[in-house]
Amino acid sequence: MTDLMWILVAIVAVFAVGAAFILPRLAKHSAYESIELEELPLDLRKRLPVSLHPVIDPNICMGSGACVAACPEGKILRLHDGRSHLVHPEACIGHGACARECPVSAITLVFGTSERGVDIPHVSPAFETNVKGIYIAGELGGMGLIRNAVAQGVQAMHHIVKRGHAKDAGTLDVVIVGAGPAGLAAGLVAHEKQLRYAVVDQEPSLGGTIGHYPRAKLIMTGPFDLPTWGRVKKREISKEELMAIWTEVVERVGLEVRLGERLEALDKDGDAFLVKTSQGTLRARSVLLAIGRRGSPRTLDIPGEELPKVAYALREPDAYEDRKVLVVGGGDSAIEAALSLSEVRGATVTLSYRGDTFFRAKPKNQERLDVAIASERLTVLLGSNPRQILADAVELELADGSVERLANDQVFIFAGGVLPTGLLASAGIAMERKFGTR
Repeated sequence: MTDLMWILVAIVAVFAVGAAFILPRLAKHSAYESIELEELPLDLRKRLPVSLHPVIDPNICMGSGACVAACPEGKILRLHDGRSHLVHPEACIGHGACARECPVSAITLVFGTSERGVDIPHVSPAFETNVKGIYIAGELGGMGLIRNAVAQGVQAMHHIVKRGHAKDAGTLDVVIVGAGPAGLAAGLVAHEKQLRYAVVDQEPSLGGTIGHYPRAKLIMTGPFDLPTWGRVKKREISKEELMAIWTEVVERVGLEVRLGERLEALDKDGDAFLVKTSQGTLRARSVLLAIGRRGSPRTLDIPGEELPKVAYALREPDAYEDRKVLVVGGGDSAIEAALSLSEVRGATVTLSYRGDTFFRAKPKNQERLDVAIASERLTVLLGSNPRQILADAVELELADGSVERLANDQVFIFAGGVLPTGLLASAGIAMERKFGTR
């Protein structure tokens, strides 16, 4: 090798080594914010992700910041010492944009953590459970993002189509439980393939969990394709826009959806299933469960919770003009509901949360909340717990142990949902607890 070639090799090596050490540090001082992890509040460092979330391999991460820039949910990932770190795990809903954008494949999406497992139904690559003929798609299977739910609903239904038609004229080819993104997408495929089907949902309107969102809520998603409709290109879409799309698609296609019909039991009946609902019993060769993980609303189990003024979802904020309203909860749903109500003329709104900070709130919601508090449109009582609901008041236990009685016309409770594990277990569907599993 000539001297010139040795010099060229040495120059290349210097640039390679320099890039490995310098580029991450340049990224740290770029538009992507750097942090000192040891300066984070203790409660932030102890936060656990709700479900699907990224794990970064520090031995591979080069600190490019591509993952930070790609995340649609805000500052879930941030750079520190030339590496990416998960600092707001509770806000992650598993977009996977970070993993796709990582240039060195240092990110893996997993369910649960070593500290807290997440119960996920066991399904095959065809979305079939251990009970042959019962399929699961969407949020119940751990995928909460709309485009993922739509894709899973479509794929699961294509596998159901391959099973063929039911031989008995009195047996449906498939019953789809849930009229959210996964269920509606699956129903469109069933309709297109001329299956004998039924789509049932316990909610009074289309959209599943989306129907519980406050008015004008912006929903983060990504472009997705709806069978018979085409591509929905928006990355941010309001609740109303999405509900309008569902309604137009259902009406234009002629998809039959039975709203206000709740699944109560699922039993094997020979080579088919008996799907017992609040409106009767359906017999089907296959069943697709496209219900959310929310299941039934979680109650507080306090005196007075059975009163008609207590609700678990906010649909029309304007109906509470000149009303005294209490919102209970510390997640984004509770904050968004309280903010919507605070904009209603004459409404007196109080937000009660048992924690000492809204650590699960998205940055945009926290900013809006701060503005509402500063302008005195909203009162927040942290460290408080409802103790009793009365016809014209609510009793709250405050952080110092004292009890405050608030005049009240309406209570909204956002305490999450109860996973329908009992129904799944009675149908024989196996669950897996994921502890940081890919």
